[in-house]
Amino acid sequence: MRDGEEARAAAESAAEPLDLVGVGIGPFNLSLAALGEGVPGLRCAFYEQRPAFRWHPGLLIEGATLQVPFLADLVTLADPASPWSFLRFLRERERLFPFYFAERFHIERAEYDAYCRWVSEGVPGLHFGHQVDAVRWNAEQALFEVDFTQLDAHGEAEALGRSYARNVVLGVGTAPYVPQALRPLAEAPSVPVYHSSEYLEHREELLAAGHVTVIGSGQSGAEVFLDLLRRRPVGRERLRWLTRSGAFAPMEYSKLGLEHFTPDYTRYFHGLSERVRDGLLPRQWQLHKAVDAETLAAVHDELYRRTQALNDGDGDGGGWPDAVLTPGVRVRTAGRGGRSGLELHVEHTEQEERGVLTTDAVVLATGYTERATDGMLAALHPYLRRDGSDRPLVDEEYRLVLERAVTGAVFVQNAERHTHGVGAPDLGLAAHRSAVILNAVTGRESYPLPRRTAFTRFGLREERSGAAGAAGPADRSATVGV
Repeated sequence: MRDGEEARAAAESAAEPLDLVGVGIGPFNLSLAALGEGVPGLRCAFYEQRPAFRWHPGLLIEGATLQVPFLADLVTLADPASPWSFLRFLRERERLFPFYFAERFHIERAEYDAYCRWVSEGVPGLHFGHQVDAVRWNAEQALFEVDFTQLDAHGEAEALGRSYARNVVLGVGTAPYVPQALRPLAEAPSVPVYHSSEYLEHREELLAAGHVTVIGSGQSGAEVFLDLLRRRPVGRERLRWLTRSGAFAPMEYSKLGLEHFTPDYTRYFHGLSERVRDGLLPRQWQLHKAVDAETLAAVHDELYRRTQALNDGDGDGGGWPDAVLTPGVRVRTAGRGGRSGLELHVEHTEQEERGVLTTDAVVLATGYTERATDGMLAALHPYLRRDGSDRPLVDEEYRLVLERAVTGAVFVQNAERHTHGVGAPDLGLAAHRSAVILNAVTGRESYPLPRRTAFTRFGLREERSGAAGAAGPADRSATVGV
């Protein structure tokens, strides 16, 4: 495009700016797009660098289920009548009656992925193959400039573009976390050390490996270990499962415990001091980093079944499967051993003993970390207000707290655990958070929100009378007229 054409296109875009631009199209921004489609007059666009929607494809293990009920779809808990609900998806696929008779409250991950792809193919305003490069505040026009690169089928740059928007929402997701001690091996070519997010891509290679070690005791670690266990020969499993945690612990799944994933608890947590919030989060690991009891039971059942087979003479392991599960172990360093094997230098924290474990392949079920947006938001850094640990401040309606010179709003999704608590990455709060953001963007109650969501009253102070999601103070409002 010539310079004159670029200037004319930019002027036309600024003349009719979007109300909201979304960066990234994972479940959370997909929820926002689906609910946003139900707001009359709202003009939105969402950009994603991947060519199509996929949700954790490396972990869509056969039979693995979501840890939240099917009602925690993209829209239902904010708008049960939405055309983008999971039940509507089943009806469109003529599978509603089979689902009814299956009596499933927790659906398989692969089915959730298929549902999200169905939504992503139907909701307007979603642009895949578009990489957002920069977000800037244009003070003269009082708009955000969002620069993007359109990618071809091979991921190569094809064209440049720019959108203008009154508000921006970041939903760029998380990135696989690899502990420092294991990064040299994970980054080395041809070394079989893989993050669990890549598990299915490398499953056949792992099954062919002589010995496999799984590191990490969250849900992903348990599912990977169980899948490998089920697929390896009785008595010749040659598996090890390690975790830093003191036990292979079950997820807190009591009904009152689950109230930590309600809007009521989110509001309570946001109202605490930074010091108290930072102290709470590490103690709440069993709410979101442990394993559901059914998966733990399945691991034990499979191990027990193998002891029966071995004692009946069907294997050659002498009565016990060749699988070792050890909690309380951290990996200090790692490197290559003899004959192309791998060495894990470990320490048992309770025994205060160190040792070297050998293996042929490693799966790192070590979780995820918030994806960096420093480059994309570099132009906004001078406007960002930060807490005592240099993290962005996020207000109750999921806006980054910016200097008053910026009258538009930048919202975040799943980047606010330090301000909103353990529910930030939880799929069950996706629709509610989307509704809060849309109410803030439109300046009205586009989606009525409940005033109370939990039997637990988490503090002594009375809850405020207004439902979350009402428009904020006039001098900090991010509202638009749509």
